[in-house]
Amino acid sequence: MKRNTSKIHVVVDALGSPVRWLLTGGEVADITQAKSLLDGLKTDAVLADKGYDADALIDSIQVAGATAVIPPRRNRVVQRSYDRHLYKERNLVERFFNRIKQFRRIATRYEKLARNYLSFLNLVCTYIWIT
Repeated sequence: MKRNTSKIHVVVDALGSPVRWLLTGGEVADITQAKSLLDGLKTDAVLADKGYDADALIDSIQVAGATAVIPPRRNRVVQRSYDRHLYKERNLVERFFNRIKQFRRIATRYEKLARNYLSFLNLVCTYIWIT
């Protein structure tokens, strides 16, 4: 059975404003979109949750000259260290998602077509930028 689900992948800046965003099917893993979201982005640190803990992604972040602030998964053989104090700033992403959920069309996904939903998401992100 095919479900009408989608997932929003987003990068926010230090103020919680959206910088880049993608829309995928709900079954797509977050980490698969990380490289395309981060390509060409100039930043000092990349903050993400445990779902982004992969050696390849962390290496690509470090090659780009940024610090990966991603907590390691519990099942890692060798636990990495990360800046716990800086990781607290990841709440900006959560606050962004709470903000876009104030728009009923985003929260309930009235749009049947992904292009229409993405268009409304673009409009909401633009509104967030100008307010």
